[in-house]
Amino acid sequence: MANKNRWLVRAMLSLLACAILTLPVRAQAGSTDVERAFARATQLHESGDLQAAIRGYQAILVIHPKRADVRSNLGAAYSRLGRYEDAIEQYKQALTLDSRNQTISFNLALAYYKTAWFTEAAAELARFLAAAPENAPERPNAVLLLADCQVRLGEYKKVIELLSPLSEAGSDNSNYRTIAYLLGSALIGDGQLENGQRLIDRVFREDNSPEARLLMGSILLVADQGQEAIKELERAIELNPKLPSLRAWYGRALMRMGDSEKAKVAFKSELEDGPNDFDANLHLGILLRQDKLFEESFGFLSTAVRLRPREQYARYHLGAVLAALEKPNEARSLLEGVVKEYPDFSEARVLLASMYYRLNRKADGDRERAIVQKLTADQQAKQPGVQDEMDRTPVKLP
Repeated sequence: MANKNRWLVRAMLSLLACAILTLPVRAQAGSTDVERAFARATQLHESGDLQAAIRGYQAILVIHPKRADVRSNLGAAYSRLGRYEDAIEQYKQALTLDSRNQTISFNLALAYYKTAWFTEAAAELARFLAAAPENAPERPNAVLLLADCQVRLGEYKKVIELLSPLSEAGSDNSNYRTIAYLLGSALIGDGQLENGQRLIDRVFREDNSPEARLLMGSILLVADQGQEAIKELERAIELNPKLPSLRAWYGRALMRMGDSEKAKVAFKSELEDGPNDFDANLHLGILLRQDKLFEESFGFLSTAVRLRPREQYARYHLGAVLAALEKPNEARSLLEGVVKEYPDFSEARVLLASMYYRLNRKADGDRERAIVQKLTADQQAKQPGVQDEMDRTPVKLP
């Protein structure tokens, strides 16, 4: 069991911590001063003297700014120092000079991933996979990274489509457990609890790893078994409190059971190690909004919207905070986008109507209110035995 758990942890760390080394491109043999300088900088890079290597690359680019290989190496050096935004800029410039270079494309995606810019990482990984040959050495990691980005972005159906064929290959695939973990997460997120449960039982049946406990806890929470979910998640925390997204799930379970104060502690703990965790930002922002701490809530909800720009509830709650901060026009603009994409989102329409009234746009407010009344009537008509009281009860506006 111990060996099996160590194998699982190594597989997950290779994905979630993204422990993929970005190696410099070696200089071509040559006798020119530039090639000698490039070879020297590359040697410093490989020996670990990254600051000296960076100075060497920069000196070359002053004279030869269109050297894609030098920019790529500079990006790799920045990446090893954790300066991912600087790395991104260099990789992007390198790609403008050498657009078909698949290694640079993969490294750019990797830098986006390490910066937790999952939307950008997913787009670049998709481009890489579309162009890279089947035998490209980066391809297996690119598939897993893309799936992880899509899970984090809530694009569960894409993950299911991407990983289901690989899952069917069974344990013959060296990344089988990592695939099962991501695919199980996607099935749960997509509401396919039975399929998710079946996959997890098959792969993690006797596994006491924190990853397996997290999956079980998330299934129980989605199935509305909050207390049982808390027990599984607390066991996972005992095993590995730093597992990405674990404390966010724990906070959600606590929130479901009404323990808001403990949930806030869990969300803040998650954000200390992963400031770009979507769920922790969203739910902490919601709790702070409920506490009427609107300025503090605004920061977390703004981050949530940046991470998932099309997520309806994040935008709705941010709109509510903007309304509370007396910024009705900004709230209106945000909410108009929400109801355009999600026309049946009644709560967003109620809040939007309120913003129109505040902005003295009565006709628009009346229109939204009428839509809400129709949506409510349609919903009640689908529920036998529920009396429709819309004609007698006005829509309440915040």
